[in-house]
Amino acid sequence: MQWVLVIGLLFAIAVAIFATVNVTEVPINYVFGEARWPLVLVIFGSVFAGVIISLCFSLFRIFSSRQQVKSIQKELDVACSIINEKKNEIVRLKKDLNKQAEISSGNEAAGDHQMDASIK
Repeated sequence: MQWVLVIGLLFAIAVAIFATVNVTEVPINYVFGEARWPLVLVIFGSVFAGVIISLCFSLFRIFSSRQQVKSIQKELDVACSIINEKKNEIVRLKKDLNKQAEISSGNEAAGDHQMDASIK
């Protein structure tokens, strides 16, 4: 953060020197007329207009990026809920499978016991 401040101060000093050197008036031609302005005001006005235009484009990109992030976050939340539902279903199916395996092994053991009794 300090480097930004130092660079900003150096830039401000350079601009101040530039402004004192360029005070001559220059003609500005509009579509409907002509005016004479100091060169430094023309340059600063152009820079200010450029900053405003760049700021508008940047804000537009920031807002569109935020909307995109919100949309993706909603999709992620839906996907996470589906994944959780599927995990719960897998756990339930494993429990059901284990119960069926226990019932089957219990029936087989009973069948084997009956076969042993009938052979005797």
